[in-house]
Amino acid sequence: MKTKSMLIGVGLAASLAVLAIGAAPSAPDKYTVRVPGGLGFAEFKGYESWQVINISQNGSLVAAILGNPAMIAAFKAGIPDNGKPFPDGARMAKIHWNPVKNATAPGTPTVGGTQHDVDFMVKDSKRFADSGGWGYAVFKYDAASDTFAPGDLTGKPPQGNDAKCGFACHTIVKGRDYVFTSYAHR
Repeated sequence: MKTKSMLIGVGLAASLAVLAIGAAPSAPDKYTVRVPGGLGFAEFKGYESWQVINISQNGSLVAAILGNPAMIAAFKAGIPDNGKPFPDGARMAKIHWNPVKNATAPGTPTVGGTQHDVDFMVKDSKRFADSGGWGYAVFKYDAASDTFAPGDLTGKPPQGNDAKCGFACHTIVKGRDYVFTSYAHR
């Protein structure tokens, strides 16, 4: 009886240890992060597999600009160069990386290293009527914790607590429906 009780106790202790390890805190899911009063990361779920629109270098950062199927179809239809606006539901993601040299590749090309941030745009003319029909968001990436956080007023450019933070910069391309990026020839 004593042996049976001891085995049950050991089994219970082992089970609790496994549960405790499984319950250890982990990094929050990026799709739970949102700009206060603005866009949420979840509105762009799957952006990692969107098609490339173009690439860019912004100061010291390199970037890939991606579009969801609605955005790609609009570009292929000639928008915005034909003067028509992007359709509601069109979405873009711009992923910035800190550049590094790939020492193992011929010519040591510059490639993306650690991620810096990701920017999002979504066309929703009803929801964002006062910002040209577009909602914007920036999420800074912290490599040490593998987490994202909404941009804030200390960022460059500063990000307010809504989805209109990018509108001021984008007004200079109002004639292109507030979109800087052009669809790169393939």
